[in-house]
Amino acid sequence: MDSNDAVLLSKIEEMIKTHLSQIAELKEEITKHKDMLDDIFAQDETYQEHDKLAKEAARIRSNTKKEIMKRVDVADFANKLKSLKSEQKELREGLSDYLREYQRLSGSNQIEGEDGEMREIVFVAKLVKRSGKFGGR
Repeated sequence: MDSNDAVLLSKIEEMIKTHLSQIAELKEEITKHKDMLDDIFAQDETYQEHDKLAKEAARIRSNTKKEIMKRVDVADFANKLKSLKSEQKELREGLSDYLREYQRLSGSNQIEGEDGEMREIVFVAKLVKRSGKFGGR
């Protein structure tokens, strides 16, 4: 890594830390405002009555759904849907691996689909805290 890369890396690391700090500050402010809004709703009698009615209706709907799901034909249909979703998830994970390897080997961020449409390969990065068992830097 040359000195320009080192300076760029340092600036990027500084920007990451600044963004993390701003995100944490916004999270605190959002929580404070959400709590204030929740208090307003908690103190409104009309809202509380409607909320109670809505919860009762939701409980009745949930029980009705459970009863319908006990039917063999519905349970079979639900299991088929679950299986299809699982297969779709596996295919998407495989596609992601293939796209990463395609990009690495070809050096291209684009690929043409069977329909002739050009598609761009996009990777999403996120930052998560490391757990203690993996150790830190």
